[in-house]
Amino acid sequence: MKEFVIAETEQGIRLDKQLLKILDRAGTGFIYKMLRKKNITLNGKKAEGKERLYHGDVIRIYLSDETFEKFSSDKYPGKNTGSKSAADKDSSSGISSRIIFEDEKLLLVNKPVGILSQKAAADDISINELCLDHLINKGELTPEKLKIFKPSVCNRLDRNTSGIIIFAKDYRTNAAVNAALKERTIHKYYLCVAEGRVEKSGIHVGYLSKDRRSNKSEINPEPSDRSVRIETYIRPLETAAEHTLLEIDLITGRSHQIRAQLSELGHPLLGDRKYGGHGRGGYCLHAYKLCIPGSTEGELKYLAGRTFTARPPEGMGSIIRDLFKVDTDAYMEQQGTQGLDT
Repeated sequence: MKEFVIAETEQGIRLDKQLLKILDRAGTGFIYKMLRKKNITLNGKKAEGKERLYHGDVIRIYLSDETFEKFSSDKYPGKNTGSKSAADKDSSSGISSRIIFEDEKLLLVNKPVGILSQKAAADDISINELCLDHLINKGELTPEKLKIFKPSVCNRLDRNTSGIIIFAKDYRTNAAVNAALKERTIHKYYLCVAEGRVEKSGIHVGYLSKDRRSNKSEINPEPSDRSVRIETYIRPLETAAEHTLLEIDLITGRSHQIRAQLSELGHPLLGDRKYGGHGRGGYCLHAYKLCIPGSTEGELKYLAGRTFTARPPEGMGSIIRDLFKVDTDAYMEQQGTQGLDT
């Protein structure tokens, strides 16, 4: 994956024109085909190509290194000097720089923004496929083993939510992790930046219904025929004049739960325009911490008492530093974690 951040001098240029500068050996047909397939995104979202670019907008290009080099010369100044995320170290052939923890049973990966957990279409790039490629490249996974069991991710994050993904390498571990996630005996914590000042910690209960046509969830105080009960624990960590850094514990896990819950409370995620937030460049939501209780038994007993953390994307880290005057690396250690694993 290649990432390009729009400079002030590039503001106002149409997206398709900018892409023809970056992929100067490609034609417009190829550019628009990649946009349709979401192999090229703008601020983590599908784009048409006609959008006018603003300073700070982020273009992400999900092509293999070989394909990118085929269609791009060295003429574009941002190709070698532009701002890049940690995901830029990876291509469709590897995730080694994003691995938090790995042993013979498990693989924990820090998923970047803009990549699916599992692919929705045949030509999608997803963390699941990248993990499979990683095992194949290491020689751990062979065609014969794939006939018996195909390893997969155990939890999902939205395309534009970053953070820890759990990938089980064998059937018993997969079953154990899925059971622990269902029973909420593995604790997952999210870090996010919300608009407004949240003063108190607490559990918020509501009833979530989702409109599949708009892909948007809604929270109501009373149940309905098409709603499900949700619980969200919200804890403010730091406050600024108009924003709050929150830690979220999903007691239940439903589609867009955090985004819809915070919007219903009047504190949408910064940048989450779909749910009433302001700003550009995508929303600030990161699955940053995974805790295995000391009482864990069975297949995962060897991890009992362990905590794993993942660094937020650089863009989100910069926002946290600017708004709350804290260093994300040092701050997460202060929150009682075992420090950053990646």
